[in-house]
Amino acid sequence: MKYLCLVYSDEQDLHGLPESPKDSECAAYAESLVRSGHMVAGEALQSVHTATTVRVRSGEVQITDGPFAETKEQLAGFYMIEARDLNEALRIAQGIPPARVGSIEVRPVRQLQVD
Repeated sequence: MKYLCLVYSDEQDLHGLPESPKDSECAAYAESLVRSGHMVAGEALQSVHTATTVRVRSGEVQITDGPFAETKEQLAGFYMIEARDLNEALRIAQGIPPARVGSIEVRPVRQLQVD
């Protein structure tokens, strides 16, 4: 089953604390997931300041600079993984380096039914 591990962190903490992971550590963990057959996809995101939000309400398009909501933690990246079950997905998620300074939201991917 596929799970999406969403990496959330305050951008200042993600890069500024002593326990903050380096890009090379994140890349090494991702590579270990590739070798074990768990990695489907994963990427780090650019700063939240580069975000643009699109909404359509009553047929009208609204485009605003910035993320969807003001929050303490921002979406920093994601890992799409393949795991036997939620327990295995949680085990994998706890090894994602930014978990030390932020949080990892683990969600099963819902398969769309196309008619």
